[in-house]
Amino acid sequence: MRFLTSLTSYAAVAVAVTSFCTLAAEHNATPQLATTYVNDAILPPIIEWHGKSESLLAAPDSEWATPFEQHGLKTSPNYDETFAWLDKLISQTDMLKKVSIGKSPQGGDIWMIVASKEGAEDAPTLLKNNKPSVLVQAGIHSGEIDGKDAGMMLLRDIVIGDKAALLDNANLLFVPIFSVDAHERSTEYNRVNQRGPVNMGWRTTANNLNLNRDYAKADTLEMQHMLRAINIWQPDLYIDVHVTDGIDYQYDVTFGYNLAQGLSPASYKWLENSYRPAIESALIEEGHVPGPLVFAIDNSDISKGMSLWNASPRFSNGYGDARHLPTILIENHSLKPFKQRVLGTYVMLEATLKTVGEQTTKLKSAIQQDKYRYSPRVTLTWQQEQQKQGWDFKGIGYSMEQSAISGNEIVRWNGEPKLYPNLPVIGGTKADIKVNRPTAYYVPPQWTEVIERLSVHGIRMTTISKPSTQKLQQYQLSQPKFGSADYESHQRVKATLSSQTIEATLPTGTVRIDTEQPLGDLAILLLEPQSPDSLFQWGFFNPIFTRTEYIENYAVEPLAAQMLKQDPKLQAAFDEALKDEAFAADPKARLRWFYQRSPYYDNEYQKYPVLRSN
Repeated sequence: MRFLTSLTSYAAVAVAVTSFCTLAAEHNATPQLATTYVNDAILPPIIEWHGKSESLLAAPDSEWATPFEQHGLKTSPNYDETFAWLDKLISQTDMLKKVSIGKSPQGGDIWMIVASKEGAEDAPTLLKNNKPSVLVQAGIHSGEIDGKDAGMMLLRDIVIGDKAALLDNANLLFVPIFSVDAHERSTEYNRVNQRGPVNMGWRTTANNLNLNRDYAKADTLEMQHMLRAINIWQPDLYIDVHVTDGIDYQYDVTFGYNLAQGLSPASYKWLENSYRPAIESALIEEGHVPGPLVFAIDNSDISKGMSLWNASPRFSNGYGDARHLPTILIENHSLKPFKQRVLGTYVMLEATLKTVGEQTTKLKSAIQQDKYRYSPRVTLTWQQEQQKQGWDFKGIGYSMEQSAISGNEIVRWNGEPKLYPNLPVIGGTKADIKVNRPTAYYVPPQWTEVIERLSVHGIRMTTISKPSTQKLQQYQLSQPKFGSADYESHQRVKATLSSQTIEATLPTGTVRIDTEQPLGDLAILLLEPQSPDSLFQWGFFNPIFTRTEYIENYAVEPLAAQMLKQDPKLQAAFDEALKDEAFAADPKARLRWFYQRSPYYDNEYQKYPVLRSN
């Protein structure tokens, strides 16, 4: 019944909130966060929070207060306001430079702020200072914008305040708004499950694509710009700031990265054993409650446990694992107020710069180990299994109520902290499909889109200047299963495969990709058909499943008779095939059997065109 009451009072709440905010502004008062947002009445109870990190806030009338601080800690500036404020800050110092990494589909610049003691304005100059660079991107989902406002505050304190020392041993590359078009599709009615800011941007791009599903396939202009920026600026740590949802719990800042079983085990050890303790200590000291990424197995039954996510390369952290760029996914808790989330992000970014600066040698050593590891076997898929270590989960109490709206039982969070001891943790950590590492792949020149995407990733390739005949491995595909619906503008596909060694003449223009290179593991995940984020499964090779040549029945009949007369072994094989009653009763299948064995058959049909050298 509480839900019904909330719905009927929704419009009244919106009016009351608007009136309250106006009154607060007139009296220069700090808004009460519990009544700041129009969706408060339909969200679980808010937990009042005050932490030491509140001391980071500038007074709203301060000359260098950010728009977030100026407007009651509940709003985030639009694109023009953001960069007007940043331009003003940049004009005060030589330490900050503003660089466009490219334009969005609607023509907006994706700006990156380069922060260094030396005032580097291009990548070659930055790399000369031999300091590690941390790339922080905010707004890949532009409604989840905490990182933008936290980064603006941090840059202010580096330039105007007392935190310039953060750049003594590290550089900061800061992208305040990654999905710039979606950022401007902003209203107070986006992301109903999130407590602020008042106006929030849209989740997907102007083309309705999800950037955090686009790392591997790199369809969007935005992602292509970001991948090129990574290749050019060569960061040593990549931070992707999000706001999560799902269930209620006590943690306000959760973060994670790919697992020990992944392709970057040395980086994982550094992240788990050096980075996480330092960051969690800083967050706790400032009054926050950090935790690992939270994904409940069943949002309505916490006792079933938590999922340990082994992300694939379509996601930022999975992509970072594949290309050996330590990548941290921050997921702030959507039910915590915007102020709390922004301050937690600030603390995490500041602690990151300190930690990376202090541990440069360890971090760079881990990255080098992973880049040149060249494992002879590469895991493409993982199975779920229960982990040995459970989780004492800092949750929130809840009850189940019968809903008159849905007819289902629904969760009612009560706002009371509750510890759920030793919850089971299920993770994709059991190796499933593995392949031997090939020496190289060969992509025929006609697959231009595939070659272009590999180039965008920064994978090194060489082009064959004259025809070359070699013995290579080729996959034969069968039983393709296409996605029943479009997904991220693609028709995905899986298929059964077998392999054979063939003698192939590679035409001029064929691209060779050696796997003993820093991005060799990424190349394998993009080119092996059984890899879930391969370009094959994303549908880049779907034309190989189209039959374009046929033979009429009136021609197959005499051709089959001729073939049987000339080849006794074929007659024996046909007699054996006829023992299958279904085959024997299917005239089309019988004629197709002969066509497939004739010299007229398309010998490229359902054959994967990317060849492997073992």
